[in-house]
This record gives sequence, structure tokens and C-alpha cells, in this order.
Amino acid sequence: MAQNNQSPGQDLNQLLKVRHEKLEELQKNGKDPFQITKFEVTKHSQEIRDNYNTLEGQEVTVAGRMMFKRVMGKASFCNVQDLQGSIQVYVARDSVGEESYKDFKKYDVGDILGIKGEVFTTKTGEISVHAQEVTLLSKSLQILPEKYHGLTDTDMRYRQRYVDLIMNSEVKDTFIKRSKVLSSIRRFLDGQGFMEVETPMLVSNAGGAAARPFETHFNALNEDLKLRISLELYLKRLIVGGLERVYEIGRVFRNEGLDTRHNPEFTLMELYQAYTDYHGMMDLTENLFRYVAKEVTGSEIIKYGEHEMDLSKPFERITMVDAVKKYGNVDFSGVKTTEEAKKLADEHHLEYEDRHQKGDILNLFFEEYVEEHLIQPTFVMDHPIEISPLTKKKPDNPDYVERFEFFMNGWEMANAYSELNDPIDQRERFEAQEALLAAGDAEANHTDEDFLNALSIGMPPTGGIGYGIDRMVMMMTDSPAIRDVLLFPTMKSLDKKPSDNAKAETKQADAPAKQSSISRENALELLKKYNKEPFHIQHALTVEGVMRWFAKELGYGEEEEFWGITGLLHDIDFELYPEEHCKKAPELLREAGVSEDMIYAICSHGYGICSEEEPRLEMEKVLFAADELTGLIWSCALMRPSKSTMDLEVKSLKKKFKDKRFAAGCSREIISQGAERLGWELDDLFDKTIQAMRSCEAAVAEAMEKIS
Repeated sequence: MAQNNQSPGQDLNQLLKVRHEKLEELQKNGKDPFQITKFEVTKHSQEIRDNYNTLEGQEVTVAGRMMFKRVMGKASFCNVQDLQGSIQVYVARDSVGEESYKDFKKYDVGDILGIKGEVFTTKTGEISVHAQEVTLLSKSLQILPEKYHGLTDTDMRYRQRYVDLIMNSEVKDTFIKRSKVLSSIRRFLDGQGFMEVETPMLVSNAGGAAARPFETHFNALNEDLKLRISLELYLKRLIVGGLERVYEIGRVFRNEGLDTRHNPEFTLMELYQAYTDYHGMMDLTENLFRYVAKEVTGSEIIKYGEHEMDLSKPFERITMVDAVKKYGNVDFSGVKTTEEAKKLADEHHLEYEDRHQKGDILNLFFEEYVEEHLIQPTFVMDHPIEISPLTKKKPDNPDYVERFEFFMNGWEMANAYSELNDPIDQRERFEAQEALLAAGDAEANHTDEDFLNALSIGMPPTGGIGYGIDRMVMMMTDSPAIRDVLLFPTMKSLDKKPSDNAKAETKQADAPAKQSSISRENALELLKKYNKEPFHIQHALTVEGVMRWFAKELGYGEEEEFWGITGLLHDIDFELYPEEHCKKAPELLREAGVSEDMIYAICSHGYGICSEEEPRLEMEKVLFAADELTGLIWSCALMRPSKSTMDLEVKSLKKKFKDKRFAAGCSREIISQGAERLGWELDDLFDKTIQAMRSCEAAVAEAMEKIS
């Protein structure tokens, strides 16, 4: 009889009950496994295989989780899984004793066993351990996933990483390699004379990057604090203090969205070296990546997806201007003015904004024509000052700065500078950040007076660089998403206490399909009664179409009319009563006979800004996210030569999403919150909403022609 785990037809509750009964019986007989505090392990599974010639016939003790058991009368086989793999164990009644064998037959897959026995080879040639003693070290009271399908639900794999590690050996290998990446980085830097340091995570002023911080409160000092978004400013203080080569590997926290390459908490390494510049950082980076690849993968050639990257050769070093010429066949070296740059962009049908200057447009050419080609290790140097305002200018060409980005697989892997050490210049740049902060930019930095004081004491010429460790691990392990290299990635909580939201969702599941209390024809007339601006009407029609698409996509086809009309009327009061948005709407809608559940849904899209009604149902969460996102998508579409969403890609939308100055009225925070409420990654929300807008674009255009 082979035991793997439950058959599909078996009742899970009954199986769990049986396991608890087995534990009670063991405890009753004085064999409680949870009272065991220690078990001496002498060998692991792979050690036995690797050293079989010397271990054959020798006594070993192994321990691990039983993943398979086959009982055959007076003798049985099982597989025990440990850190290094698994090994077969032969358990015979005559060897372990009748009582112990009787106990063994009752053990379950998932139980943790200690085995003492001799190494031998079975008749089929499999290296095994012939058990002399079997000890139950821990009783598993849960059921592991079915062997042949394993744990395949991606969301559950991330939430229950402990099960994922048990069931998927390649996952365990990924995190063993992650540990090797970190240890090899440390060995390399220690060998280069760098000192590893630790700096505060809780800070009063979160600076060093453009990102929104997480905020908290320290009760003992009655002071609001933030979680750090960067390592930079404290490390530079140490350079001022005379520690000439310092680095830190640590968690940083950014209150932003989730996607396949971003997590709100991630591992960053920053290092600073006195008396060198960005060329010194290139040399160090090239040697570091080559060393880590060799240590972790055993080769200086690594594979990621369909690409093979050769780190054994000298890494290419190219200026941004030369890269655009090489891959885009566009020569920017002769462009002297913003007007010339915009003319060049027009000739190549490249989108830009009125505020963009010459350097911004060069960067647009780089993103459009170059990034995807940078598969092999490449340093892109000498960025325009417009996109690198906090970096030292090149002495011979002040339009450009001493900065490089390191690319592999089309990804930015590192960002480095010849660091600014002029305290007067730094103060002016802090003042510019303060102005942005006052204007509402939540990612702008406050002035850090203590850091300015440190610079005033004097910081030597310094090279600095930041590496995303998680992205490096993805590359070294061929992992497609950042969550695959984080043991416990950030996930939307499932174990909150029952709330109004939970009650509402339960009610939604039990309730009949929602029906609209107002016809589409009457809803459109109501919209036009309070909205005269074509843009507002177009936006309402677009959100209606998007909501109808999502209703069908998410399995609410019977509620399509309710979803659609909610989208159509969501901004009913915005044009005439902008100061009372979401507050005047209930009055207008009740006069028209609109139902209370639709009124609540309409008001919930303004939650946190102009409404106290929180999105609870899935439809309300979709509206909350889609209202802002449709505006951003349409702004992107209008910049394209086609003026359409039909050829808009998620990649282009993501770039505009990161550029907070583009369509600044579309709140990135609300869009991110919407994705989190839905439990989706931003990429998924972007992709679905673009599809939804494509589905209704022609109908909206036709309707606008009739209205005009």
C-alpha cells in the first residue's frame, strides 16, 4: 500500500481528524513527538550519495520529512526529504522491532522522522538507508498538496512559502542561491577593503530617492518617523567621517505599487568609495557581477529566459548619445536646442510633452529605441542633466553628468554617480525639492540640515552606486518575478478580523444579481443635464464602457447594466459642483430615482478624497481604480500619433505612470490603492484596463459625434 496523501474523494476534515487522533494516541502511550528536543544528524541525503563508496555499510543518522511511504507487510519503504534532497529508507520489522514497526505504519506523509541505519544499495540500484531505529520527531497535523501536482496556485505559493519549499525543490534551490549571492557579494567587497555598516531604518527625514515613504509613530519620543527609502545620506556621512569605503545591504521601504519587478520592501545595496568617480564604480561593478555569477552559478555565462549573457567579456561602455545613434540611428550629438530635439522627435513620431527639454527628449529616444537591446552587460554613461539634477556635471560638457546605469537583459541593474559634494549646490537642490513638496509632490525630499552640515565639514570626491539585490537574484536564478526571489513577499492580507467589507462581500456572494434602477437612456439624459463639457461626457462614456467590460470579464455578466450605468454616472456632480463632488451626487441621483446601492457605489469611487464611503464590493473596487486609470491611459493615447489606445502597450503606460509630472491630475496613489484593493498587480490592472478601453473606444467616439 503506497501512501502519498489524500485521494481527491476523501473528506479533508476526516483526514485531519484521524491525524489528531493518532497524535492523541501517541501522547497517551508516552510517545509525544513534541517532547523531543534534539536529534543528532550525522549526514544529509546528498552527502550520502556523494560519498557512497566510503559510507557503504556504515551507520548514519538522517532526519527529514517523510514524502512517500509504501507498506508491504513485514517491510516498507519511505522517502525522507532534507535540506539537500531526499533519500530512500528501508524499514523492516525485524530490524526496528515489532512495536516500532507498528508505529511506523501509522505515520503519515508530512511527518518528520529521524532515521538511524546503515547505507546500502537496493536490488534496483538505489542508494538507501536500512533503518535500525525510526523516531517520530514531529507529527504533521495538516495535509500536504498532492504529489504530482504539488503547490501550483501562485498566490498560495507566496502566502505559504513553507509549503512551497517542501513541495518544489527548485524553489528551495532559488533561496539557497539567494543566500550565496549575498555571501559572495560580502566576500568580494571585503576583499576590496570595504567595510559593511548598518544605518537607521527609522528616520525622521526619508531622503536619498524620489519615493513615497511609509510613516509610523514612536510612542516613547512622541515623534512621527518614516521607514527609510534609501541608504545614501547616512553612508555619505560616514565618508565624511573618514571611513573611505563603506557599503550596506539592507531593506528599504517605498509606499508604491506592486508588479513583477517591484515590491514595497526590497533589498538594496549601496556603496561609496572616496577618491574615485563613476569610472571606478564601473570597474568595481564589472568585477563584482563576474565574481558573483561564478560563485553562484559556477559560470560567467548566465541564462535568463531566452537570453544568454556573457559576463566573461569586458562589459560595453557607451554614452547615452552614442547608444541612441547605435540602436535608433538617431544622431543627437548635433542637437543644440530643445526646439531641434522636438523636431527630431516629431520626425520619428516620438511622444513628448511641452515641458520636455532637450535632455528629456534624448532620454525618450533611449527608452524607445535602446533599452530593449541592452541584453549583454552594458554601462550607459553620461546622462543629460535634465534627468539627473542631483549629479555632478561633466567638467567638459555641463549639459551632461557623470552618471551611468548598468543594464542586463534590458533591465536597469545598478545606478551610479560621481557624487555631489558641494554643500552650497546641495542646499539649492534641497530648496528645489522643498518647492516641489509644497506643490504637492509626495515623493519630494525635505531639507536634511544634518547632512548639509556633514557636507560643509567636507566630503572628498566620491563614487557611489546602488544595486537592486532582488533583481540580481532574479537574474542569477532565472526567476520571472521578484516575488519568486522573496521568501515572504508583500501580499494583501487574508486574515483580517471580520469587517464591514467582509460582511458586504459575503452579502454580495449570497445576493441576487444587481439590477439598475434607471434605464440607460434616462441615465445618459441625466448625465447631459449636469455636464456640458465634452471631455466630462467622454470620460463618463469611457468609464461606462470599461465597467461593462470588467463586469463580463470578472463573471458579473448579469450585472453588466448596473456596472455600466454606475460608471456612466460616477462623476454626475463634478462639473457643476466640483467643491461638493460625491456630496451633491446623492441628492441629484435620488431625485432621478436611482437606488441606494448604486448611489453608494458611485460615491465610493471618491473614498479618501471627497467621500467616506469605502469600496467594499468588487464592482466598487474596480470603479475606484478605473476612474483615475482611464484618465491616465487616455492622456497616454493622445500623445501617440494614432491618438488611440489600440496600439498603446503596457510598457509605455508604465513609463508614464512613473513620471509623476505627466498627467499630474491622475493620482498614482489612488491607482495603486485600487490595484491593492482588488488584489492585482499593477501590470494586470494596466493590461485589463487598456483592453477594456479598446473595447469601447469606437463606440465612445461614435457617441461623441452624435452628441456634438
